[in-house]
Amino acid sequence: MDPTTGTSGATAGRRSPARRVVLRAAFTSSVIAGTGGALAPILVDSGETRARSGEGVRLPELERFAEMYRGRDIRGTATVMVPAGGEADTGRAASVAAVAHTEVSIDGRPLHVMRRSDGSYLSMVNHYESFPTLLETARAAVDEIGTAQLATASAHTI
Repeated sequence: MDPTTGTSGATAGRRSPARRVVLRAAFTSSVIAGTGGALAPILVDSGETRARSGEGVRLPELERFAEMYRGRDIRGTATVMVPAGGEADTGRAASVAAVAHTEVSIDGRPLHVMRRSDGSYLSMVNHYESFPTLLETARAAVDEIGTAQLATASAHTI
């Protein structure tokens, strides 16, 4: 008996084209479904849904602080900037168009702060830990730098 032929006389190990097409279609559909499921939270915006239904889109609350912490003057603000054409006066600006702008300073010198996608903040001084508010981010930076001063110019300039 020849090991390369099956019982029907066809070559063993050879798949029919119909099986290959079915498997390829099943794989493609599972990849598309998985990608759609992973991207759904990003693509679905409840703010746009509320704007279409007549409810106003609520802008994030502003955060402002100015205090002395461990002998250092820390100040910070978080504001929402709406591009021209946005309806900031009525509070119905599109949530996609609103951009959060943050400014934090320690003893009058700027601290570079970045907002993460989950809403927390991290700073140039403490890049490996995030904090829920700007105030906590500034306090952690003061704790980290001790008696040193921040540079007078921002590390990232345009």
